[in-house]
Amino acid sequence: MIVISRQASIPDEELEITAVRAQGAGGQHVNKASTAIHLRFDIRASSLPDFYKERLLGASHHLITADGVVIIKAQEYRSQEMNREAAVARLVALIKALTVVQKSRRPTRPTRASKERRLNNKAQKSYVKALRGKVRRPDQDK
Repeated sequence: MIVISRQASIPDEELEITAVRAQGAGGQHVNKASTAIHLRFDIRASSLPDFYKERLLGASHHLITADGVVIIKAQEYRSQEMNREAAVARLVALIKALTVVQKSRRPTRPTRASKERRLNNKAQKSYVKALRGKVRRPDQDK
């Protein structure tokens, strides 16, 4: 049983975990041991609450196929058990990340003091830039 939150958990039977050979360099060991893990999780057929299913199926994520299946390949470790744990942890992190409800933004207005500070800063900058002009002697005509 994989616990995601107080309301949601995934029974182990809903995860399809298969061991495959890992890619990349690794010498003789990588050619004979199946240490990488393919984890498949069907969102539609799962026992997750409807809210979770809607959020996951509505999300546009590279790990979720058009059929609503999450496919995760874990091959970062040399042992099959650690890769299995990593794949499950990535699935839990994906579900948690996609089901976070964003707090709605309340529009605010600037305070009077912040408006005054902004205008004072603008006036100061304008004054400093005005001082950068040519220096004229009082006895010179234009």
